[in-house]
Amino acid sequence: MAAPTFAMRDDSLDEPLADLLPRVRAAAERAERERRLPPELAAAMARAGVFRLAVPRALGGREAPVSTLLAVLEAIAHADGAAGWCAMIGATSAVVSAYLPEAEARAIWGEAPDVVTGGVFAPTGTAVEDGSDWRIAGRWRFASGCQHCDWLMGGVLVATDGRPQARLALFPAADARIIDTWDTAGLRGTGSHDIAVDDLRVPMARTVSLVDERPHAAGPLYAFPVFGLLALGIGAVALGIARRAWDELLALAGTKTPTGMHRPLAQRGAVQSEVAQATAELESARTWLCDTVGSAWNVALRGGALDLATRARLRLAATHATAAAARVTDRMYGAGGGTAIYAASPLQRCFRDVHVATQHMMVAQPTLELTGRVLLGVDADTSML
Repeated sequence: MAAPTFAMRDDSLDEPLADLLPRVRAAAERAERERRLPPELAAAMARAGVFRLAVPRALGGREAPVSTLLAVLEAIAHADGAAGWCAMIGATSAVVSAYLPEAEARAIWGEAPDVVTGGVFAPTGTAVEDGSDWRIAGRWRFASGCQHCDWLMGGVLVATDGRPQARLALFPAADARIIDTWDTAGLRGTGSHDIAVDDLRVPMARTVSLVDERPHAAGPLYAFPVFGLLALGIGAVALGIARRAWDELLALAGTKTPTGMHRPLAQRGAVQSEVAQATAELESARTWLCDTVGSAWNVALRGGALDLATRARLRLAATHATAAAARVTDRMYGAGGGTAIYAASPLQRCFRDVHVATQHMMVAQPTLELTGRVLLGVDADTSML
């Protein structure tokens, strides 16, 4: 299949990415076995600038176009789904750098060029005011890449004007406990364990509300909502996994002759039909995602805000891409027959990985209901769009 159709738009990434991808693929089995990215691979990804794609240029980041971000994530996920997922989490979580006061953002992202951030937006923690600090406590699930992060973040509920408000608190990774919980069917190499803190002081200036506050940094990238970027990143990772499954099936089809058959898979009508349908679905989903992102980017370039309908379409395109990627992977896994069930087959890993991606709340089934309500003009809670 052709290379990803997301336009890279940044030639300076070509060489670092070309050097990185073979390392990602070579480390995939170790990541799967150890249930985390190898530290040296995470460090190589940091040096390549993967985790700074969404950091403002004023802080030494790339502040890349959304299409560039998605192209990088898809390419890494094609090499290994777990590495692509960790790249997505690290890159999209760093968008918070645009929301923090500049002094706080510079202390985290401006002083260390290889800094890696991650964490969990869900407000499952609590915060109590104590002078100019919050004292926070909580436990957060699904903290992907937490073992290679320098800074972590966790959502907390605070009382503001008598009502609870969700804020995101940032703290050094060394201040958190990692609780080994990540024993899953797929994306095992992401190390998405639970993290927890107990009565930790966090300066109020190191917390943000991604719902009620606007970014301090200007630029078209920051016209995109953080949760929207997260969903788009998941879609790109899923497409990369599906494209890998497509490539693996085509390679297998030219060499495998099933037991009791006289022709290789590539000459069987059923396989030809599966490949054709998978190709059409994968390319269609990616093209619609590219077009939707491109239209929104053009609005952002003109300095415009992304209206509710645009944000809904971005989420719908990301959700559709993720679901389509899972269906394509299913087709390729099925066409691979008995070969696909062995641990040595990349097809089985693609199958497991993509079906974990579909479970993320940003692209799971309920997002179809939410975006459908928006498109129909029905009242909906759109704070997460």
